Amino acid sequence: MKNEMVSTPSVGLALLPILTMVLFLVVGYGILGLPIESLLLASAIVASGVAWKLGYSWNDIQNSIVDRLSQALPAVFILVLVGGLIGSWMIGGTIPMLVYYGLKFISPEYLILTAFLVTSFVSLCTGTSWGSAGTVGVALMGVATGMDANLAAVAGAVVSGAYFGDKLSPLSDSTNFAPVVAGTDLYSHIQHMLWTTIPAFLLASIVFFFAGSSEVSTAIPENIIAILANLDELFTLNIFLLLPPALILWGAIRKLPTIPLMVTAIVIAIANAIIFQGFDLSTALTSMLNGFNASMLANAGLGDIEVINDVLTLVNRGGMNSMMSVVLLVFCAFSFAGALTLTGGLKVLVELLSKGIKGTTSLIGATIVTTLAVVCTTSDGKLALLIPSELFRDTYKRMQLDPKNLSRTIEDAGTVIEPLIPWTNAGVFMAATLGVSTLDYLPWAVQNYSGIFFAMIWASSGIGIAKLKVVAVKDHVKEQDKTENSTTASAVA
Repeated sequence: MKNEMVSTPSVGLALLPILTMVLFLVVGYGILGLPIESLLLASAIVASGVAWKLGYSWNDIQNSIVDRLSQALPAVFILVLVGGLIGSWMIGGTIPMLVYYGLKFISPEYLILTAFLVTSFVSLCTGTSWGSAGTVGVALMGVATGMDANLAAVAGAVVSGAYFGDKLSPLSDSTNFAPVVAGTDLYSHIQHMLWTTIPAFLLASIVFFFAGSSEVSTAIPENIIAILANLDELFTLNIFLLLPPALILWGAIRKLPTIPLMVTAIVIAIANAIIFQGFDLSTALTSMLNGFNASMLANAGLGDIEVINDVLTLVNRGGMNSMMSVVLLVFCAFSFAGALTLTGGLKVLVELLSKGIKGTTSLIGATIVTTLAVVCTTSDGKLALLIPSELFRDTYKRMQLDPKNLSRTIEDAGTVIEPLIPWTNAGVFMAATLGVSTLDYLPWAVQNYSGIFFAMIWASSGIGIAKLKVVAVKDHVKEQDKTENSTTASAVA
């Protein structure tokens, strides 16, 4: 343990860990394709080295990291339960039923609007933008090709719908990750996103309605019929399968504790799997832990039914283990953030950025610009949620703004913008999957980019901006003082 007094870092030394992290991510991840987790750990080592040089002991560094991780643990539990929710809802038939009836809404007469609405519904039910685009989206593109429709418009509608559902679904990993790093809870985050997402949804619906009406056959496409028939063969569909999502919705409205609510929904889904789908308890629990796999159907006496590729893409997912990669990312990121807190790097950088921040409008504008910059430079949506949160979280609290303003803004400028950037993973995937280049479908992805404009409108007008309660602000100030005092005392000891 170092006995000397903790020294104040120079601007250059304080910024060294942040600049190192940016360099590691841009070169290591963006160019060399190295794992993000390893780069964040390397950045944490650099930040720890700077903290040690300033006079902090290893115990100080370790305690700071543990404090940051402990704050995130409740949200991490929810992340893991989301994986269990998906796996249990899949084997219980809940998600297949929601997808089944969602596909029945497809109307070739209004293809572009239908593409948007159906993909939105499927993505909302499944929590996956890529899965929705790769199944329902591909089917809709096939319909558009056969009709000689505007492929760029249909692709833009599919991308819009896929990310509308992904953004609001409690089953989405990005929707769970954003409140973790911003310091709020899942349902507050989702409810607050309605301020920008619903107006964007209405605007997109209007655009797609007037752009997409056509006089064509009203027959349901063959590939959609095949998916419907396959789901009907594999799962017993009835109203009891809607109990788990109904419970989650009711609990969110009543603001009941999230974790007990999710556990109850999982238990009901497992009961549905045993009672209605014919699976045994062991298989149902395996699906909850490791995710559903079509090979499990043999345990329900359905092994002789062929599962088509589109259905495989939809149902083979979920499980608590599927969330471990996200949990690892959280641990690595917060290890860096914990060490960085001691160096003062964030404080120095925020002070530099805050010079142009005079109010709510400029703060949200700065958050949007920073998030867009991270998306473009790192090509990763998770980092676009993490880095701006670390930079601006205390600024939001200091300006008495609820953290859910931050979590909403980083989703508006990060999660849904990623597929509009040609060199990101999401942009490459959507272009390759739908057969339309990113820049061609970009103007039609109204849902994705219009949220930014509504975010700035609400920021400038004060509408839809949540303020922190006075008690919460005082508690935050006391907690900061307590942390600073304990850290200083520990370092001096």
